[in-house]
Amino acid sequence: MKLITADLLDQLAAAAAASPRGRAHYNLHGSPADLVQRYLVVATRGSYFRPHRHTTRAELALVVRGRLDLIVFDATGTVTARYPLGERASNIAYEQSPGSWHTVVVECDGTAFLEVKEGPYDPASASQFASWAPAEGDPAVARFLEWLRGAAPGDSVPA
Repeated sequence: MKLITADLLDQLAAAAAASPRGRAHYNLHGSPADLVQRYLVVATRGSYFRPHRHTTRAELALVVRGRLDLIVFDATGTVTARYPLGERASNIAYEQSPGSWHTVVVECDGTAFLEVKEGPYDPASASQFASWAPAEGDPAVARFLEWLRGAAPGDSVPA
């Protein structure tokens, strides 16, 4: 049995704070070959999740602690929807359909969410990243993340 405890979330929050990516993962599944992939992600406010889509699989995420915003885009990078999730929000989870461009923007340090996806995990096909969004590590990420914080439906990705 695996228990998800407040202490575990605190440990992952400390690991996320110390990570250059601003996040830490904890796998609940046994291996990448498992047919259901289940894991916790704990992130800092500065963590960047590059907009992406899963072409053949849905994604379910449940906010366990903290707050984040789910942002959905069309293929050109125009925001089509924004949903607050977690503390002080009416939404606590989302299920994203295959093929839908999306990202999450973490609103407070230590935000934790449980993700569930169909396996097995194949890094070559797990996610397709948006060409209109900077790659992790690109100097443009800070500016793009700041734009994401205020982006509303109808807004297009800045040039």
